[in-house]
Amino acid sequence: MLSRIKQILSISLILTLSTSSAIAENWPSFRGPNANGITADKNLPVEWNENTNVAWKVKTLGYGHSSPVVWKDQIWMGTAMDEGHSLHAICYDRTGKLQHNVKLFSVDNLQASNALNSFASPTPAIEDDTVYVYFGTYGVAAIDTSSGKIRWKRTDINLNHQEGPGSSPILYKDLLIFHCDGYDVQYITALNKKTGKTTWKTKRSIDLSGVGNHARKAFVTPAIQKINNADLLVSPAAQGCYAYDPNTGKEVWRIAYSGFSAVPQPVFSGGTAFVVTDFGRPEIWALNSTAKGILADGDVSWRYSMSCPSTPSLTVVNGLIYFVADKTGVASCITAKTGELVWRSRVGGSFSASPIATDEHIYFFDRDGTTTVVRLGDSYDVVSQNKLDAGCMASPAVADEAIYIRTTTHLYCIKK
Repeated sequence: MLSRIKQILSISLILTLSTSSAIAENWPSFRGPNANGITADKNLPVEWNENTNVAWKVKTLGYGHSSPVVWKDQIWMGTAMDEGHSLHAICYDRTGKLQHNVKLFSVDNLQASNALNSFASPTPAIEDDTVYVYFGTYGVAAIDTSSGKIRWKRTDINLNHQEGPGSSPILYKDLLIFHCDGYDVQYITALNKKTGKTTWKTKRSIDLSGVGNHARKAFVTPAIQKINNADLLVSPAAQGCYAYDPNTGKEVWRIAYSGFSAVPQPVFSGGTAFVVTDFGRPEIWALNSTAKGILADGDVSWRYSMSCPSTPSLTVVNGLIYFVADKTGVASCITAKTGELVWRSRVGGSFSASPIATDEHIYFFDRDGTTTVVRLGDSYDVVSQNKLDAGCMASPAVADEAIYIRTTTHLYCIKK
């Protein structure tokens, strides 16, 4: 009897640990739980193709560049159907079975969209019982993840993206925060996540009257940084970068630069925020996040301008910043402290997706379906190159030793 009890307890413990691990392994928003593309998972595959280490693949409904987000046993994405006139949220379980297909918005008159963009590019944000889906000017909504029922939705965002929507929302306490940096209006806003009502709305304070309308737009997703035990919302936009109190939307600091249409999300190391300033001629700026007011040159620790990304975000691991350039396929590693070049090498291909990193490797996903895995460190050391049938425009998600890759045609679960 004692032996049987021990066996039951042992099985119970294993199931409890397994369940706890599964629940803990979430990827709740663009670039993961810490908005930096880094996962603590130590057992991700480094090699795969259509026949190897693919646990499953499923043809996705509609079309979009929205990255997958993962919570418990669900994977959610935004997608566009009927050539963009019907905008949906779709959910698959961890076996690839479709759970929900929620139609959110019908759009009669679509704005123009860049050929490299889609009408469903923003990535959702998800928590325990609700997923929040944002389509820029076309609307924002909250969905009950169990039933698939719409909790609330709004269609009064009203901005002209000119290139299509791109910025993703983030969750902070009881707020859903997102950028509205359009051709015509430029502001950042926070909605009450339970009701959808506006909690605060802050207009960008840099005077844009001296630049053309096309130079007033941006597609960046904001990020939160802890500074002196207080949360700081760092928010790059067209012609400048801002920092706000995320609770109130009050501006803490801003700095002007000449740049627009930028996409990469800011990343951090200590009291420094690393932002990309421009799409056409991108530079990486290291900004002093502890400053206040209107920042000047003295608040920029360094600038770097060689082979910088216009779309993929940066990743900072152990004091080194890794990134890849969109068109040239050149990957680089520089120091976070000084911006000094450590290595630079041509990976090949062209890139839109942001990389992910473990404590050993960084993964670069190109638009043609090839993922190059590089060992982290002070030299360019390729571990593998892995080919799928279709290209990757969306940034992948990681959960429970699996990489979830949305290509232009399918959702893949890559796992050993």
